[in-house]
Amino acid sequence: MNFTTLANSRYTTKKYDPIQKVSAEKIEQLKEILRLSPSSINSQPWKFTIISDQALKAELAAVSYFNEQKIKDASHLVVFSSIDDISQFEKQISEHLPEGSVTYYNTFLKPLPETEIKSWLQSQVYLSLGFFLGACTSMDIDSSPMEGIQADKYAEILKLNGYKPLFAVAIGYRNPEDANQPSVKPKSRLEMDLIIDVI
Repeated sequence: MNFTTLANSRYTTKKYDPIQKVSAEKIEQLKEILRLSPSSINSQPWKFTIISDQALKAELAAVSYFNEQKIKDASHLVVFSSIDDISQFEKQISEHLPEGSVTYYNTFLKPLPETEIKSWLQSQVYLSLGFFLGACTSMDIDSSPMEGIQADKYAEILKLNGYKPLFAVAIGYRNPEDANQPSVKPKSRLEMDLIIDVI
């Protein structure tokens, strides 16, 4: 299946089958895919927390606004977090990145205000989201990216010291009655000529 076909079939699942689970083998593949996610200067300022435990999912679901039921019913919940401690990030890149990458950070990013540095770090995590969603679709796994979470509560529950949860992704398999699937609700996107210029 080519990527255009995958893009047309992918959608945000609203209702999951609570019985069908993503296999351990596929979770291992997704872990490796997350590890291989792209980021500027290979900065990798992230942590991914994969939750299958029903009790813990229910605890997180309770602090997820309107996403509670889908989190409870989904097979797994994946929480995407950004490093929130700049000194921790600087230590990480000094130990793991080549000199050129560290020099780039020190020259162009480190002089910026803290809020801008953290915004840049968080942007890298969003790059991994697109990579992950595409991977799930290629593996016939349904997904729901969700910014509607109480990040401070997530950090507390998951004990994410030094990291800030940004969003979560429920993964699993759609309930056949999910009204949001493309066979029921056709995909809606802006016309190409409104959003793409070729110069």
